Amino acid sequence: MVTSIQAMRPEDWGPVLAIYKEGIATGHATFETDAPGWDTWDASHIKHSRVVARQGESVLGWAALSGVSDRCVYGGVAEVSVYVAGAHRGKGVGRRLLEAMVAESEKNGIWTLQAGIFPENAGSVAIHEKCGFRQVGRRERLGTMNGKWRDVLLLERRSTTTGA
Repeated sequence: MVTSIQAMRPEDWGPVLAIYKEGIATGHATFETDAPGWDTWDASHIKHSRVVARQGESVLGWAALSGVSDRCVYGGVAEVSVYVAGAHRGKGVGRRLLEAMVAESEKNGIWTLQAGIFPENAGSVAIHEKCGFRQVGRRERLGTMNGKWRDVLLLERRSTTTGA
């Protein structure tokens, strides 16, 4: 199904944005209620390790990293985002994206990846665990969404090659 995993290009923003909005609409992908424009998204994500899954010219999903802190001691720690178009979920796209992003992140000096995932998003938890992430905690009642408190699972993956 996926013909390639490639570096995300600025011209991929249209399909990336559409997939992000699909994720937001599920209510189980993020606390965000609206997707930002390109300039805001670009500024809030690390420039390397941005990947898309393609089938021909179609973008099926994307993954990117965000910094967790401006403090230099956290320079090798990043937060993971992985989004797959609704029609392609459950077909291995997310796992391929996450595997590619892990490899790219290690090439770029990232030693710890973390992910905050709603417990209801069992598919996302499963692919992260298959890619070497482990649950390190549950952040209870971390924030509200539509007037309801939500828990967030904290998962992390330590590199065995970078920063080891």
